[in-house]
Amino acid sequence: MTATDPSTGTSRTATTNNDGRFQIRNLSVSGDYDVTASADGFDGERVEDVALFLGEVTTLTFDLASFTTDQIVVVGQAQVLGGKLAVGPSSVFGLQTLESAPAINRDIKDVIRIDPRVYLDESFSESIQCAGANPRFNSLTVDGLRLNDNFGLNSNGYPTERIPFSYDAIEQVAVELAPFNVEYGSFTACNINAVTKSGTNEFHGGVFVDYTSDALRGDEADGIEIDNGDFDEYRYGINVGGPIIKDKLFFFAAYEKQEGVNLFGNNTPTGKGITDAEFQQIVDAAQDVYGYTVGGLPTSVDNEDEKLLVKLDWNISDAHRASFTYNYNDGFNNSASDGDPDELPEQNHFYERGAELTSYTGSFYSDWTDALSTEVRVSYIELDNRQISFGGLTDQIGEVQIDVGDTTVYLGPDDSRHANDLNYELFTYKAKADYAWNNHVFTVGAEREEFEVFNLFVQENQSEFRFDSIADFISGDANRIIYESAAVTNNVNDGAADFTYEITSVYAQDEWQVSDQLNLVLGLRADMYSSADKPTYNAAFHDAYGIRNDDNLEGKSVIQPRVAFTYDVDSDLSIRGGFGLFSGGNPNVWLSNNYSNNGVTLAEFQERGTNVLTDYTYSNGGSALFDIPQEALDFVANADGEGSVNALDPEFEIPSEWKFNVGFTYDFDANYGLGEGYTLIADVLYSKVKDAAFVTPISWEQTDVSPDGRPIYSGNTNDFVLTNAENTGQALVLSAALSKSYDWGFDWSVAYAYTDAKDTNPMTSSVAFSNWQNYTRSDAVNPGTATSDYEIPHRFTFTANYERDFVSDLTTRFSLVGQVSEGSPYSFTYGNRSAFAPNAFFVDNALFYVPSGSNDPIVAYDSDETKEAVLAMVNADDCLSDQRGEIADRNSCHDDWWTKMDLRISQDLPGFRAEDKAQAYIVLENVGNFLNDEWGVLRQQGFPGSVDVVDSSISGGQLVYSNARSLSDGSVQIEPTLWEIRFGVKYDF
Repeated sequence: MTATDPSTGTSRTATTNNDGRFQIRNLSVSGDYDVTASADGFDGERVEDVALFLGEVTTLTFDLASFTTDQIVVVGQAQVLGGKLAVGPSSVFGLQTLESAPAINRDIKDVIRIDPRVYLDESFSESIQCAGANPRFNSLTVDGLRLNDNFGLNSNGYPTERIPFSYDAIEQVAVELAPFNVEYGSFTACNINAVTKSGTNEFHGGVFVDYTSDALRGDEADGIEIDNGDFDEYRYGINVGGPIIKDKLFFFAAYEKQEGVNLFGNNTPTGKGITDAEFQQIVDAAQDVYGYTVGGLPTSVDNEDEKLLVKLDWNISDAHRASFTYNYNDGFNNSASDGDPDELPEQNHFYERGAELTSYTGSFYSDWTDALSTEVRVSYIELDNRQISFGGLTDQIGEVQIDVGDTTVYLGPDDSRHANDLNYELFTYKAKADYAWNNHVFTVGAEREEFEVFNLFVQENQSEFRFDSIADFISGDANRIIYESAAVTNNVNDGAADFTYEITSVYAQDEWQVSDQLNLVLGLRADMYSSADKPTYNAAFHDAYGIRNDDNLEGKSVIQPRVAFTYDVDSDLSIRGGFGLFSGGNPNVWLSNNYSNNGVTLAEFQERGTNVLTDYTYSNGGSALFDIPQEALDFVANADGEGSVNALDPEFEIPSEWKFNVGFTYDFDANYGLGEGYTLIADVLYSKVKDAAFVTPISWEQTDVSPDGRPIYSGNTNDFVLTNAENTGQALVLSAALSKSYDWGFDWSVAYAYTDAKDTNPMTSSVAFSNWQNYTRSDAVNPGTATSDYEIPHRFTFTANYERDFVSDLTTRFSLVGQVSEGSPYSFTYGNRSAFAPNAFFVDNALFYVPSGSNDPIVAYDSDETKEAVLAMVNADDCLSDQRGEIADRNSCHDDWWTKMDLRISQDLPGFRAEDKAQAYIVLENVGNFLNDEWGVLRQQGFPGSVDVVDSSISGGQLVYSNARSLSDGSVQIEPTLWEIRFGVKYDF
């Protein structure tokens, strides 16, 4: 049996075993193979243009005619490079889909969203949410190299601001939600698996350029006008591949650049709920009182992104080949930092958020015998992250916050950018061997990741000043002043986290072809952690709580069994299933907190109710806002190890998750009245968290119980422990997809996914306090499980493609991709993320409820009107009225359904040479909004998905509720849902 790729001359030969079976592995997914079967005494048979797909096994059956009545059946199984035999729910998208889909962002996310189990949160950097799980628990592999967000800062799941490689470099991409092969690790949500193109014996490539502008973008959503500013945005690139030595050595390179823009169309006083006159008061006071010149209010800001991928493939011999990939990406976005609907930042508060990534990967594949094949890989990743305030930090004020009604105005550089520097290095090594024996293929392997990180993150290093009103800002009366730096030295660089750790993985697997129909996969994987670096020991923390704060991941491990099967009932129906434990995808930033926030390295000064103009002296003879109070510097210089502490629970278990799956693929025939060519794919995926990460304030102890049953705690919110949740989450995902292609140029697909996902803490943030604060619960220490922040209960997706040669040999194509999704979950709260209890225990116009930190169980309304407004709200809202008399569950309500459709129209044009092809295309994002400003609009609550029912205040020692809010108050219009058109041309040669 011989498989040959004519485009590269690659050839692999294998001999069948006694059962007439053979397997060929280590083949590149880029080629189309000619497969020939031959045997003495039989006529040979040949199959041409056999394509390989990520995560799939290509099975061929040959019936060789002979000069006798005997026959021999040979079954060939070809495994794809980078796409191991991964039984489980997945979707694979080939080059045709990548090229024809309306990928307006030139990102693989534009394609994988076709799978209904994958949801892109367009309000949050288009983060990829798989099956109701945190996007940070995903993994991205490119040619087998993990290009994850290894630190955990980015919500998009990438280590960089955008996709870290050129879109034109990708040959195939797959979404794998439960691949039970033991080689899969470092995720618990999903693995996004991409394979890049390779060079061939013929020179080939292409160039492209596309364009959009403010004139090609919508400016109204649901009656709200959006200011897009004045901008032009270009993207352009080139890719080329070919031979260096024919049949031996090949190259492929892809370069791409974006000269784009970030839009902040509602960053105006009226867009954020205050008047122009109020903002002008702040501008005048900043100049006249403090000598500070307020910047403008940007609505659009230029950005850039540049990437280069170079790949070499070397056919050393028929038995050995090697590849080398270099990838570079440097790009940035601009962020308003505090840009929520009730936050108005001036220009100096904006910052450039960027990263430079460089990676190198070398792989060596060998077929030593027909039975034994090996793979060896070495890779290196270096990332330099930058976050640069627009106004710089030198000769700048600290962060200033001024409350104007319900809106906060921000001046000066964002406090999280005062001292912020991250870079890391990651070495990975892999060695794997496959050995075929009878009907078994045994796999053994080992991998090692060595991670080294430097992270400087010190907030308020240039001070932060908070004012309750414009009048207080003018008079200098501050609600709070904050300053933080390295204890004793006041040298902020001494506060950096600098640490290393390693993960060593070993695995073994038996892939057993039990019969022609049944294949079993039985495997075991172990991930083992080690680290020589510990956080600085804090004796005061140890004495206070009885645990040390300097524990690390040394000695932690996860044993992950995997079992899977595929059963081919007949040529039309295939059934699959399996179960296994998965671990990984956990942000290292959570661990980094322990190295920085150890209570010794950093110290924080806070003072409330003082006047910044009269109560302080300033360093270097400076002035208010521009310089740090000398009292703050002295406090930090004399710090005695009593600062905030983040620690790792000594009993902490590495987060992991069980996955169980059963599904089938069925090709319909005419017997069902539908005609031929229909394919139905259905899956049931159930996930059960074994160990989940959880942040808790270690000092909190229950002191009382409120009348409605809520526990009341006392303690500080300075010391936190990263531990495991007592109650673990789970998710059930039911999905189905139906598709059909027609020989007259039309194909379509429709798919649906139902998701029921629960977790304990969504772990939405990078720092411990925010992870603890930014979710709703009625019990802050033992919250129990509730609907996940990432659950989209119902989601439909559909595609439609049509192509026709209206002009001979010049094809016109129409491609439509759409989704209809139920909205994200949200909670009704009293404030401070405390769950709302609709109509609970009214006594004399008072509601019995105790918020955190209060000892008074009686909560009153300021008026009967407020009480009646709250009751009316409960009666009007279905999800609240169903919970009358109860504490409303976290995320018990969902935002409105929304629909979005994107369209791509392309027209082939003659090339300069007969074999070349030119193309002009138009991509229209959000067709609905283009047709009607009320359509295609995403309405959902702002982060972190909670809506306060009433305002609260203290009066006479009693907590009083006032200003009942309507359900629409928390709704926001998400600007990316505006329509946008891009014009482009490309030329392939």
